[in-house]
Amino acid sequence: MAKLTFVGGIHPYDGKELSKDKPIKDVLPKGDLVYPLSQHIGAPAVAIVKKGDRVLTGQKIAEAGGFVSAPIYATVSGTVKAIEPRRVVTGDNVMSIVIENDGLYEEVTYSPVKNVEELTKEEILARIKEAGIVGMGGAGFPTHVKLSPKEPDKIDYVIANCAECEPYLTSDYRRMLEEPQKLVEGLKISLRLFDHAKGILAVEDNKEDCVAILKKLTKDEPRILVKTLRTKYPQGSERQLIYAATKRSINCDMLPSDVGCIVNNVDTIVAIYHAVMEGKPLMERIVTVTGDAIKDPRNFRVRIGTNYHELIEEAGGFRVQPEKIVSGGPMMGFGIFDLDVPTTKTASALLCLSKDDVSRMEPSACINCGQCVEACPGRVVPRMLADYAENGKEEEFIKHNGMECCECGCCSFVCPAKRNLTQSIKSMRKIILSKKKKK
Repeated sequence: MAKLTFVGGIHPYDGKELSKDKPIKDVLPKGDLVYPLSQHIGAPAVAIVKKGDRVLTGQKIAEAGGFVSAPIYATVSGTVKAIEPRRVVTGDNVMSIVIENDGLYEEVTYSPVKNVEELTKEEILARIKEAGIVGMGGAGFPTHVKLSPKEPDKIDYVIANCAECEPYLTSDYRRMLEEPQKLVEGLKISLRLFDHAKGILAVEDNKEDCVAILKKLTKDEPRILVKTLRTKYPQGSERQLIYAATKRSINCDMLPSDVGCIVNNVDTIVAIYHAVMEGKPLMERIVTVTGDAIKDPRNFRVRIGTNYHELIEEAGGFRVQPEKIVSGGPMMGFGIFDLDVPTTKTASALLCLSKDDVSRMEPSACINCGQCVEACPGRVVPRMLADYAENGKEEEFIKHNGMECCECGCCSFVCPAKRNLTQSIKSMRKIILSKKKKK
């Protein structure tokens, strides 16, 4: 039994058997492609094309709007049809570039390198920045910023988050099985930026086949360790992952770099490989389309900008009409009301469920059982924090460490009273962070 883990956490039904044994399928988009200019944390990208322009696959269509920003590239050849607000998966209208796909997929010429050792650290970072890579496992933080800490000599570990603890998601699993060499090479490239760091491939112990493959590929790599983590949700959450892999702790006021760590997920590290070695910008990602309402759940290699309707079609359509469609996984994803939206750099999964069990739940009074405290990986008291949040008691919320919540959903999952604990805490955290940002 693996020993690397954290205190708290839960073991929900993982649903991974629906898609994990099917190989990744490539999807070529059929209709128009939509590229929101804000697909990442930080300043939105700035369009550098105009309506009527013809573009090629791999051509830059939007420049980064600042240091904490990322450029965007066309993923098909075609004509710029419009630059206008379009709805995205969150329900917001975001200024977007719309490209009419000509079906030819004519491509620009890239600038590969034969040997990464020919590149300086600055050149490696420049290629990552120019490629428009952002964190593809969560909020979309620009990767070149994450790889540029103030004190790079104090970075001890570069961690590849291979846990994939979110139920139903299997895109990282398939990537590790089908393209493990790219993951290892991408991690080696990342390590070139930090002279004293070791690489960690952190994998949950329910992926024994991936562990074996990665150990074989890294047996002659003294700077890379494969660490097996106990399978538990939220093992892949950044704070929990760092603690499990290194026994170092961070809080809400710290960055991983403050304890000598850099964390990137599997898709991001593979994108680093493509950018540095092949000179290719970020144009695609793996998306899990799954759930009991889907006829053929599986993982797709998707060109960014592809419409979600097309992914449902590629998965055989609906077996039954879903009552709930979630962007992401069931624990940290969010419900969506419209599939006429584009995939973006951070689009990890589309979960279609035949029943909306959560909406049928009737919350009742807290019975003070303590299950939420036992499950909480942040070691706070969710019941109490939710009470403060629901009554607008910001000072008490902060005093009792409400900002340490990682919004994983464990407390809501185990609550026998079916209280919406995570939602209440999350709302209060947003209010406090917004006020802090204004100050």
